[in-house]
Amino acid sequence: MSDSIMARRAAAALVAVTALATVAAAAPAAEAAAPAADSATARTSGTAGLKGVDYAAWQRDVQAVVDQATPYVTERTADARGRKQAIVLDIDNSSLETDFHWTTFPTPAIKPVLELTRYAHSRGVAVFFVTARPGILDSVTDWNLRQVGYPVSGLYVRHLPDLFQGVSTYKTAKRAEIEAKGYTIIANIGNNSTDLVGGHAERTFKLPDYDGKLS
Repeated sequence: MSDSIMARRAAAALVAVTALATVAAAAPAAEAAAPAADSATARTSGTAGLKGVDYAAWQRDVQAVVDQATPYVTERTADARGRKQAIVLDIDNSSLETDFHWTTFPTPAIKPVLELTRYAHSRGVAVFFVTARPGILDSVTDWNLRQVGYPVSGLYVRHLPDLFQGVSTYKTAKRAEIEAKGYTIIANIGNNSTDLVGGHAERTFKLPDYDGKLS
């Protein structure tokens, strides 16, 4: 996600973050996640629809990537021999359907990615999220991810020092931090090149962004 997009998103988020944080803090742990909007609503309610991205086609394209990643995760985790394994995910339009549900909170999970993530976690893989979202959205983002069903071993957001780095540099540094904790990152998943470049992952899986139409 580009710095300009994140700046606009952060400015908008500042208006609502206090109310959202209050809702998150008050929500009981057992409360069921809000149901995702149907595909017809998703095509018309978010910024993705305004850019001509078809929700159903996007879901098919995401599933195609997950179908490649799943057997790899199965093979890679078959004989971990006690090693600490991890996957790293971007959030917006990589884990959550952000651009299709701009006004929905909690933002729904991308179901194929959620299923892959939970499958990997069931096989002992830690799940880390590295996002360019600003630090002010830390607790709200963490709550959203957990509320829609993601296992969260760690969440990295951009705090003030990180804003002086490019997004790809920041994300590469965070993956290096995860490795420094003893983890082998077996997969890095995102929808933008800035999520994936820089190494510190055995394999990368690129989700569709349609030439930048999805942030």
